[in-house]
Amino acid sequence: MQELIPINVLIGDRTYRVKIDPIDEEPVRKTLKIINDKVIEFKTHFSGKDMQDYIAMVLLWYATQLPALDEQSTPGKDILETLRKMEDQLDKAL
Repeated sequence: MQELIPINVLIGDRTYRVKIDPIDEEPVRKTLKIINDKVIEFKTHFSGKDMQDYIAMVLLWYATQLPALDEQSTPGKDILETLRKMEDQLDKAL
């Protein structure tokens, strides 16, 4: 098992420091880009009170994408597993 590496994770307007397996760094960073791009997209198209509203919208959007990801090949499952790992690490950090 490789040693975990620390990275700074920016979601919306908050930064989290998490430790991940080096092999997961690229998928995590790609996922973060998707998340933050969607936050910006929702901020420009919908009115919300605060960043939590936009992150909730992105979460709902992503959750509705999961059935389509399950029907696709392995890369969708890899992203889902990476997100689950990130969620666990964020839960521990909070």
